[in-house]
Amino acid sequence: MAADHIGELMEGLGKAAIGAAAVLAYAPTQQKNDALAAAAATVRARRAAILAANERDVSAARAAHLSGPRLERLRLDERRIEAIAASIDAVIALPDPIGSAIAEWERPNGLRIQRVVVPLGVIGIIYESRPNVTADAGALCLKSGNAAILRGGSESQHSSRALHACLAHGLQSTGLPAECIQLVPLTDRAAVGYMLAGMSEYLDVIVPRGGKTLVERVQREARVPVIGHLQGNCHVYIDCDADVRMARTIALNAKMRRTGICGAAETLLVDRACAGTHLGPIVRDLLDAGCEVRGDATVLEVDPRVRPASEDDWYTEYLDAIIAARVVEGVDAAIAHIARYGSAHTESIVTENRATAERFLQRVDSAIVLHNASTQFADGGEFGMGAEIGISTDRFHARGPVGVEQLTSYKYIVRGAGQVRP
Repeated sequence: MAADHIGELMEGLGKAAIGAAAVLAYAPTQQKNDALAAAAATVRARRAAILAANERDVSAARAAHLSGPRLERLRLDERRIEAIAASIDAVIALPDPIGSAIAEWERPNGLRIQRVVVPLGVIGIIYESRPNVTADAGALCLKSGNAAILRGGSESQHSSRALHACLAHGLQSTGLPAECIQLVPLTDRAAVGYMLAGMSEYLDVIVPRGGKTLVERVQREARVPVIGHLQGNCHVYIDCDADVRMARTIALNAKMRRTGICGAAETLLVDRACAGTHLGPIVRDLLDAGCEVRGDATVLEVDPRVRPASEDDWYTEYLDAIIAARVVEGVDAAIAHIARYGSAHTESIVTENRATAERFLQRVDSAIVLHNASTQFADGGEFGMGAEIGISTDRFHARGPVGVEQLTSYKYIVRGAGQVRP
């Protein structure tokens, strides 16, 4: 499509989103919840059509030799469709933050001041082969009073359209503008470029959800604020006071439950003081599960299947059945390793020593830090937030899972009785 036609189409989406946002910002909670309930019911009712649309995407992706992790994220089945509907149900159950006073006080001159939650406005979400993001992002934006412009990857175009149609049905059935949640109808990459650089008049923030290449482009080209993370180089540290059975279970789950998500562990750190008892069983568990282990000199001695790690491995987000493993000299060395090589996403310590755990929890500067739990819990749904648009590693506005509350801002309301400033 010619550039001028793409610009015209995107401008139309932006103008429609501005109008819809003005309506949605003041929509009653019940109306928003009713729209979401109708959308969830439609997802369940149309599951056969959604699966058929997804099969078209999966078949095309196989023909295009899409990588295994991306293909796994793309594929839907009955269980995943029910999970999509259940995520919408969970968003319904969340408190509506819009209009709530998060602080209030009175000044000596009698002025009464409130800090009140308001929507951000219009949110652009750009994502790759994750059709569930269509429903999650749409539901979260709707509940938080924001209009959304969604641009899914070309790999998931049919799945995303099928899910978006369910959201649009929910909106229309409850009297809300269908333009509250719009899906960019183009697979042309020029539409992404226009969204990043040509829509600052309409978009208040952009949230990227995808691989490093996509996020780098969004952060480089966007002319509005961006909420997101570049990499999920997550770590599991096994302390000398870790229960070996727990350590084995957590390390295996953190890496292998789903290797293609941003919360998957990419580096295993083991305290030298317990390497003789803990390192071997954990490494062999991973190898036996089909995970490639790349280790330092000590890890190489554990099993002949271990490959040597390079310096680059400590920085790498594999999103695959590969993990880097290193022996470190205690918790402070683990903290130093994470500070040097990590991406400030999610880290976990396994230990029965509370003082050591607290030291790790307080001193590791990542968005999510866990004690005796798998890094795979780095997920808004697991945090009780219903769903998430993504995980933010920013240090301003939103950090960690981006859910309903993170998609809001606030304003000050001041009530007086005729006061003037001397």
